[in-house]
Amino acid sequence: MFLWLLLILAPGRQPAGALPKALLLLKPPWSTAFEGETVTLFCKDHHSLAWEYVSWYHNETPLRKQSGRLQISKSGHYRCKTQRSSLSDPVHVQFLPDWLVLQASHPAFERDKVVLRCRGKEEEDIMERTYYKNEEKIGSSYNSNITVYPAFNDDSTYRCTASGMYILGMSWTETSRPLKIQVQELFPSPVLTASPSWPIEGSPVTLTCETWLPPLTSHTRLQFCFFKEHRALGAGWSNSPELQIPTMWSEGAASYWCQARTVIPRILKTSPRSQIRVHRVPVSDVNLETQPPVGQLIEGEDLVLICSVAAGTGTVTFSWHREGSERSLGRKTQNALSAELRIASVREQDAGRYYCAADNLDGPVLSKRIRITPRVPVSRPILTIRRPRSQAVEGDVVELYCGAWKGSPPILYRFYHEDNALGSSWVYNRGGASFKLPLSAEHSGKYACEADNGLGAWRSETVSLDVKVPASRPVLTVRTPRAQAVEGDVVELRCEAQRGSPPILYRFYHEDNALGSSRVHNREGASFKLPLSAEHSGKYACEADNGLGARRSETVSLNVTVPASRPVLTVRTPRAQAVEGDVVELRCEAQRGSPPILYRFYHEDNALGSSRVHNREGASFKLPLSAEHSGKYACEADNGLGARRSETVSLNVTVPASRPVLTVRTPRAQAVEGDVVELRCEAQRGSPPILYQFYREDVPLRSSSAPSGGGTSFYLSLTTEHSGNYSCEANNGLGAQRSEVVSLSVIVPASHPTLTLRAPGAQAKVGDMVELHCEAQRGSPPILYRFYHEDVPLGNSSAPSGGGASLNLSLTAEHSGNYSCEADNGLGARRSEAVPLSMSGLTGSRSGPIATGVTGGLFSTLGFGVVALLLYCRLPRKAGGRPTSDPSRSPSDSDVREPIYHNAPAWLELQPVYSNVNPKGGEVVYSEVQRIPQGSRPAANPDSVLGLLRTHLPSHGQAASHRPSDPPGSSVIYSQVKVA
Repeated sequence: MFLWLLLILAPGRQPAGALPKALLLLKPPWSTAFEGETVTLFCKDHHSLAWEYVSWYHNETPLRKQSGRLQISKSGHYRCKTQRSSLSDPVHVQFLPDWLVLQASHPAFERDKVVLRCRGKEEEDIMERTYYKNEEKIGSSYNSNITVYPAFNDDSTYRCTASGMYILGMSWTETSRPLKIQVQELFPSPVLTASPSWPIEGSPVTLTCETWLPPLTSHTRLQFCFFKEHRALGAGWSNSPELQIPTMWSEGAASYWCQARTVIPRILKTSPRSQIRVHRVPVSDVNLETQPPVGQLIEGEDLVLICSVAAGTGTVTFSWHREGSERSLGRKTQNALSAELRIASVREQDAGRYYCAADNLDGPVLSKRIRITPRVPVSRPILTIRRPRSQAVEGDVVELYCGAWKGSPPILYRFYHEDNALGSSWVYNRGGASFKLPLSAEHSGKYACEADNGLGAWRSETVSLDVKVPASRPVLTVRTPRAQAVEGDVVELRCEAQRGSPPILYRFYHEDNALGSSRVHNREGASFKLPLSAEHSGKYACEADNGLGARRSETVSLNVTVPASRPVLTVRTPRAQAVEGDVVELRCEAQRGSPPILYRFYHEDNALGSSRVHNREGASFKLPLSAEHSGKYACEADNGLGARRSETVSLNVTVPASRPVLTVRTPRAQAVEGDVVELRCEAQRGSPPILYQFYREDVPLRSSSAPSGGGTSFYLSLTTEHSGNYSCEANNGLGAQRSEVVSLSVIVPASHPTLTLRAPGAQAKVGDMVELHCEAQRGSPPILYRFYHEDVPLGNSSAPSGGGASLNLSLTAEHSGNYSCEADNGLGARRSEAVPLSMSGLTGSRSGPIATGVTGGLFSTLGFGVVALLLYCRLPRKAGGRPTSDPSRSPSDSDVREPIYHNAPAWLELQPVYSNVNPKGGEVVYSEVQRIPQGSRPAANPDSVLGLLRTHLPSHGQAASHRPSDPPGSSVIYSQVKVA
């Protein structure tokens, strides 16, 4: 076991009886060092580095240290060994006091490279190194190393020199001591061993070429070759250190040896020659055997006589003998423990007692005698069938007789029907054997028999026997191409009688009506193919008849399923037109199809529901209508044989108009006179077309139609009369729907105000209390009035409910000048015309200027009344168009917001007639004239026009402003009249 372990660990093996050598390693790996340095030694065997139980030697003197590591600083020869190895080769380590030393790498094996290092104590001073072998230069280097390849047992010496320069430029040279490289043998010369060492003649021998490799060279592979005298054995060079010799003979003295070699590098070593002595053993225990064995020899076969010995080596002579004969049957001499003699084609007369003899020069040894008697095989037997009548009928008993005319008994007879064994019988004489068989339908066929006496079976020729069998009751099978029979399928009616001699006539019936027939001449049944229609449902049967009586099968029911036809979808509505909220009935019906039928209803390919009907009627589905139910409808009929879909039916669901929403959209936050507002009426639901009607205070304004649905708009230019409640109506023929009421309030911008100065006397003087009264004839309250003296603000006053406002002023001398006022209701400030004020005692009498103003104001007031009456009579007749607005009265456009009034009644569109009209060449300006329809405003004040004129006393040429009420029955309002 230890030997094979070494073979695994290393390619080579140590010599017989010795352990592999240990290997001594250095760290650093140099055999030369400077004095004062230390070197660590390690001991390694084939397993690993050794750390315990290591024996160390210095100059062959044992050291006490037993560790696997040894640190040294003393020169000498060192060796080591472990418990698993023998003593290592000595390694000479030197510690030199020199300045320059030559170092060689360790370990170094034969034909291995060795690194030489020329080392100085002061490396930086060395410029060049030169190496010598036996005083011959082998190289130089500026670094410290070179590589050499020394041979094993090489006695050469090596040295090196180092040179450099002094500071002053002079050169120097140092020389190392000579060094001999310690080259170890890569592997020792092999030793040839034999196992066993003293083999017996004729036995196998194993030759082993034993050597070993050092632990560090496990990468190296060895090859081996074995020799006998000068002839190589086996296949020549091999990686195995063993060679098996199957048989060794004593042929005189012969020398054996072996060789071991490495491939890279090529190292060849030869073992010493060895003599292998072979021991000869005399023959013993001679034995004779036969082939075939005794008792199994058959006449005509070859007989082999085998003579063997239990022991004996060398050349053995074998001979064979028969009692009663002086001559031997045969003789053979060979290096074997057995030999054979063949006797060809043994006959019956060769029977007798036989023996053999063996001799290897120590005298013949005889075997025991054995009797050999050849046996005679049987001949081919003959089979005879003995029956009671000319034709075999089911139920008869027949006799099978089998006999062989030749053969050594006992003989075994076997009987066969179609190669199926029926029975067997042993016969111990020369006669035959019989077998009785009661016949059944299965006994028709071929029969044979076999004779066997152990020397080979012989079979007779076959004899045919036909047994006539009446037809049995047939079985009818209906084969459909799918799980259920479907109209249009082709079914196969298969009729087969399990028993009955052919030919058999098969007949097929449907409800006792003959369909067809077929005659079959074999044992298979008959088929009849039938294309199915709905009428083929019913009971089927068949008949089998082979002339021994007809037999009818049991009936088989067949139900033919008819696929559903394409259904028809009918939509039943409660009125001529489908209206949202109605309940319609979807009726789906297939004219043909086997129930049950599953009806499915679809709206635009979306499933609505389904219904399974188990009769031939259709199915209905009731649907409460909504607006989304408009579209195409279809239905499907499916009875498991493929779904069929109807044609689509369109349904249009009319949706009544929903209650509309009225929206009032204004261009700013509040509705201002003159703005254009949009009245938008829209019903969120309802089938088009939708007719929209707008109302103000339940009075129709205008109607508009939306042909495609959606809403409609109505635009209105605002006047003060447009304030009120608005609504709209949506009607698509299914009932009118009125929106909620939306209120609209129209704001009127303040007009140009009129400033009036009221003094306590006819002439204003210093100290008087003067009332400044400012009033705008038009404008939605509240109105803020501001008063100015020469454009300097004096104060302001508000009129929450409309009308004018006053400011009292105690006059001083500085109050002479022009006065004005402003009216502002949030829609833009309007400034009055300037009114001058002069006081008496300053520039003239008190009555002068004021009286003049009063007189002029009176005449101007009368003139305004006359002009107003003329306009009252003429303007209605000439009015034919819509007036434009007075830019001087337009509301401020600074507010751009667009308020929306929801659910407000529509504005009544008034019809302004005149606005900002100034006839050519005339002296009258009509700021605004509007015509109001009769009955659309309250009754007029019965006061006369002149009586309602409010008179002011302006200064020179200043126009008077008036705000008359409507005369009774009049349709004209003079909002403002100015006289130039």
